[in-house]
Amino acid sequence: MKRGGIILYPTDTVWGIGCDATNADAVKRIYQLKQRADNKAMLVLVDDMARIERIVDEVPEIAYQLVEVADKPLTIIYDNARNLAANLIGADGSIGIRVSNEPFSRELCRRLNRPVVSTSANISGKKPAPFFDEIDDAIKQGVDYIAQYRQDDKTPHRPSSIIKLKTDGTISIIRE
Repeated sequence: MKRGGIILYPTDTVWGIGCDATNADAVKRIYQLKQRADNKAMLVLVDDMARIERIVDEVPEIAYQLVEVADKPLTIIYDNARNLAANLIGADGSIGIRVSNEPFSRELCRRLNRPVVSTSANISGKKPAPFFDEIDDAIKQGVDYIAQYRQDDKTPHRPSSIIKLKTDGTISIIRE
């Protein structure tokens, strides 16, 4: 990943396609693999709240509380993203970020020491595969590495809640 590779890996929701979120070429490869328009947002995973402070201008105080009390994966869309690949940041300057509680993806972020792109492992417009063995072969063949961890896991995982959090603390619910 430090050299621009993309991976297929388990997250706290569904299997994801990921890369170093600071590498624009790797981000572009994911858009191409998914056959997805590059103006459609992808989120990033981080290992802790401190990392968020490095990639957005201001983290509203309520974000810390929301992440702490969330009982399922929570993606927060923040304003004024920075220090990320430009083709990952929304046209309005925003970025979706989730602090991962899943052991593999959390450790991946920690070891890379950077945010990791996380987008569902499917071709754009097709339903995300809930389990590894249901992922399209084109996705499996298009990545540089496939994590072995949890490939046989059939535990259902819920999609994340998504909220938009403005710097003034205003919250908009995108998906419960």
